[in-house]
Amino acid sequence: MRTDKSLREKTAYLIFYLGVIIEIILVLIDKSAYTNPIEGQIFRLTFLLFFAKACLTKYSFREYAVIAFFLTVGAVSYFATGRNEIVRVVMFIAACKDIDMVKCLKVVFWMTLAGCLALILLSLFGILGTVSLTQDYGRGSVETRYVLGLGHPNALQCMVCVLTMLGMYLYHTKWKWYYYALTLMVNVFFFLLTDSKTGFLVSAGAVFLFFVASKARNKVLTGIFAVGNAAVFAGSIVISIMSAKNAMCLWDYYWWAKTDRKIEFYLFLDTILTGRLHSLIETDNHEGIMDTWSLFSSPQNDYYFDMGWVRLFYWYGIIPAVLAVIVLTVFVGYFIKKKRWEELVLFSMTALYTIVEAHIISVYIGRNYLLFIVGMYWWRLTAKRRVENE
Repeated sequence: MRTDKSLREKTAYLIFYLGVIIEIILVLIDKSAYTNPIEGQIFRLTFLLFFAKACLTKYSFREYAVIAFFLTVGAVSYFATGRNEIVRVVMFIAACKDIDMVKCLKVVFWMTLAGCLALILLSLFGILGTVSLTQDYGRGSVETRYVLGLGHPNALQCMVCVLTMLGMYLYHTKWKWYYYALTLMVNVFFFLLTDSKTGFLVSAGAVFLFFVASKARNKVLTGIFAVGNAAVFAGSIVISIMSAKNAMCLWDYYWWAKTDRKIEFYLFLDTILTGRLHSLIETDNHEGIMDTWSLFSSPQNDYYFDMGWVRLFYWYGIIPAVLAVIVLTVFVGYFIKKKRWEELVLFSMTALYTIVEAHIISVYIGRNYLLFIVGMYWWRLTAKRRVENE
C-alpha cells in the first residue's frame, strides 16, 4: 500500500511539473519573435496534465464543492465566449494541492529568467528577434528603444518587473540592504534601455515594500503596512472600473470640446496612465468601456488593450470578474491576518501594475504568479480546521 501511495505521489508530482514547464515554455515562445501554430492544442495538453494530477490527489467534500463551483462558472464562460481560460485556471489551481509551491515558483523563476536571457542573447547575435525598435511611441516624435528580442520595450520592462517581484518574493528574506540596491540598479539599467516608466516605477515600489516587509516588526508600522497594501490592491480595481465607466467623457472633450471637473479629472488620470483611458475609446465600438461589458461576455469581446482589470471584465464578463476579485480580496485579508507580508506585497503591486498592463490577464497561466499563490493556499482556506504553521 505504501509503495502504491508513493508511486501515485511521484506520478502526480511529475505530471504537475511537466504541465508547469510546458506553460512556461509557451510564455517564452509568446515573448519571442516566433509564432506558435499549435498553441491551442498545447493548452489542451496542459489542461489534461493538470486534470490527471487532480485525479491523483485526494480532496475533501468541501474542496470538491469549491472545484465544481468554479468549473461550472468556467463551463458557462466557455459556452458564452468560446474561451477556455477559466476552466484551465481552475484545474491548475486544483492541481496545486499537495505541491510545494515555493519550490515550484523557484523553477518558474529560474526557467523564465533563463529563457528571457536566451531571447536577449539570440537577438544580440541576430538569430531571433530584433535588438531595438524605432517608431513613434505616442509622444509626437520617432524614438529608438531597446526590445532585446522581446518584441516591444514595454514587454522587456514588464518581464524585468515581474521577475523582480517574484525573485524578491522567493529570496529577499535573507538579503542585506545592498541586494535591494543592486536589484533597483538592474531595473534602472533596463529603464534606460526601454524608457518604460510604468514597469520601472512598479519595480521600484516593490523593492521598497519588500525591504520594509523584511524590517517591519513594530505593531503600528505593520498595521500601516497592511492597510496601505490593501488600499493599493482595492484602489487599483476601483480606479480601473471607474475608468471603464467614465472613459467616454474623454470623447466629449476631444469631439465636442466639453470641459468640467469630471472631464478634467479623467484627462489628468489618462495622462498619469499614459493614454490608457484614451485607448478604450479609439475603436468604433469603444471596446472595453463599461457599456461593452456583459454578465458572461461574448465571442466578439476579443479586443486587446493594456488595462488589465478592465480586460478581465471585458473578456470574461462581470460575474467571472467579480468572483475573481472576491477570491483575491479574500486572500489579501488572509495574508493580513496571517502576517504574510511577502504575499501581500506581491498581490498589491501586481494589482497596481494590472491597471496599466494586462500581463496577468491573458491565456498564459505561466504569466500569472498570483495563480500559483492561490494554488498554494486555497485548500488551506477551505479546510474546517486550519493547519497550524501554515
